[in-house]
Amino acid sequence: MSTENLPQSPEQPPRKPRVAVVFGGRSSEHGISVVTAGAVLRAIDRTKYDVLPIGITRDGRWALTADEPERMAITDRRTPSVEELAESNEGGVILPVDPANREVVYSEPGSVPKALGEVDVVFPVLHGPYGEDGTLQGLLELSGVPYVGAGVLASAVGQDKEYMKRVFTSFGLKVGPYVVIRPREWERDESAARKKIIDFAGEHGWPLFVKPARAGSSIGITKVDDLAGLDEAIAEAQRHDPKVIVEALLRGREIECGVLEFEDGPRASVPAEIPPAQSHAYYDFEAKYIDSTPGIVPAPLTPEETAEVQRLAVEAFEATSCEGLVRADFFLTEDGEFVINEINTMPGFTPISMYPQMWQASGIAYPELVDRLVEAALRRSTGLR
Repeated sequence: MSTENLPQSPEQPPRKPRVAVVFGGRSSEHGISVVTAGAVLRAIDRTKYDVLPIGITRDGRWALTADEPERMAITDRRTPSVEELAESNEGGVILPVDPANREVVYSEPGSVPKALGEVDVVFPVLHGPYGEDGTLQGLLELSGVPYVGAGVLASAVGQDKEYMKRVFTSFGLKVGPYVVIRPREWERDESAARKKIIDFAGEHGWPLFVKPARAGSSIGITKVDDLAGLDEAIAEAQRHDPKVIVEALLRGREIECGVLEFEDGPRASVPAEIPPAQSHAYYDFEAKYIDSTPGIVPAPLTPEETAEVQRLAVEAFEATSCEGLVRADFFLTEDGEFVINEINTMPGFTPISMYPQMWQASGIAYPELVDRLVEAALRRSTGLR
């Protein structure tokens, strides 16, 4: 019997890649991660991608959340939380651990688990420990799911300010003076650990910046003008990380530069300058996100200075084996030398954050930036590369 005249079933349209936007997390940067996720959810091309928002609560539960970016904004000087967005107080999202299966499952106590479909790529917009430090990246590598941004090693190095500086130094990038107090040193002999910092101040002078070694968004940082404020500053840093790094003041201009992975390799954006915050002692969390102290984009640099900081930013990206994106932060000292302060492998990514602003000034608008990062992740394989 001929089938020539039988009605033909229409072909199924190809499935759109599914992007899981993962945000929140257990670090002190939980709130700003939620804000970042809201910006990404607003910007991502829904005609091109299916989107699955997954929030991680402060206690580490993976929650299915509402896809409502308007609820993920700073209001009344307060950052939002995953707990406010979770569809259930008990349910949890489970990622596959079998690289042959990318099916995500949602489970609630007393209910049959519900399949949420396959995930093709994860866009992790977590900041700080348990998200930006290689831990989540390792989980995704085990699951065989591609993801936006740096891999395990680069994420870990980029999170730990001590080892980041050690890597930079080994590649010939200049860093400022610093000293590290590890938890065992502090536990073994507080007086000796404190003297180590006092001796450092004697060599490099006050003020000093006392920081958690593995935190970001300027959280837990104290500018210490003299010995009287040292103990309180150490206690504040240790509230966020038992490992403390102390840095000498570098006099000069704060210059930032974005790096983005293109098909032919990483390229640098136009740089930006962070002017001294008028109502803050330095560029702290409130200056960045609450009061939105504006940066100057592009930075008022000579063409030679611009080319040099762009070159150094790409060098920092390559030195730490980064992928996807990086924001590299420098000081342009009074003698005209660029000193690298740090990199961020998942920098602040709201539309008012410096990284998107630098790329906007370089000709890449926020939605295109999101799209390029997802595309770069989809091009990469997981595992050794």
